[in-house]
Amino acid sequence: MRYSAAITAGNPGVVGFYKTFMQSLYCGLNRQYPVWTISHAGHCSPPIGMDMTDEHDHQIDDVFGLSGQIEHKNFFLKQNVPADVKLVLIGHSIGCYIILEMMKRSPELKVLKSILLFPTIERMAQSPQGKIMTPLLCSLRYVVYMPLYLLSFLPDVVKTFLVKLVLRGVKYVDEASVVASLDLFRMECAANGMYMGSQEMLKVVERDNATIKQQLNKLIFYYGATDNWCPVQYYEDIKKDFPKGNIWLCDKGYRHAFVLDSSKEVASLVINWLNEQLDL
Repeated sequence: MRYSAAITAGNPGVVGFYKTFMQSLYCGLNRQYPVWTISHAGHCSPPIGMDMTDEHDHQIDDVFGLSGQIEHKNFFLKQNVPADVKLVLIGHSIGCYIILEMMKRSPELKVLKSILLFPTIERMAQSPQGKIMTPLLCSLRYVVYMPLYLLSFLPDVVKTFLVKLVLRGVKYVDEASVVASLDLFRMECAANGMYMGSQEMLKVVERDNATIKQQLNKLIFYYGATDNWCPVQYYEDIKKDFPKGNIWLCDKGYRHAFVLDSSKEVASLVINWLNEQLDL
């Protein structure tokens, strides 16, 4: 049977943040299965000679918004993954919400498992971090644009220093994350990320229990024990509502942004789940 794994990013959806995670999954699965990471439209610097938007974007309303990003992922899979390939979808943060929506909107996708890591699938604005970020993303993000524009002119060596300064509290920062962070100094990438974030605060409110119930045997949830985007209360609530679900609470201290320092460890968890449940 042919398999492929597709990772749907959090926000910012810069593919480089997931480089180590992808490599660890691919190698841990004995290099037998392709591993894709789908960045969010407009969050990454495009290759030289390519515009920020692609030719299909005109087919999607508000491609940089949350709903448009869901259609963007569906479009990618339909265009690039053969129809007979069985899919393992791996979501991180808002990528988990996107995966649930993909499974609802595109039932023709041959999804074997969906692994939802640190899932922001409900009450985002009410979470501890959401209460801080909602005013910034929804009302004040335009104030940030001018400083970002000015910072974009700095040489990469200075940008790298600033990134490491911001991440100084992370003990072992993955170098791939430092490189990926440079995309956030590009004005349009950062603006698109904040715009999508503003929609997350407004639209990710009620947990989609209907879809979860319908797809429960295909879903694995992994919540953080110290996650300010989806606090332990959210884990307890979903565990109560779906007692037979494959729903876990992290006991290893991994942060919400696990790609900064724990990509290999989280990849190992995912590999173990897949080996146990799909006999890969």
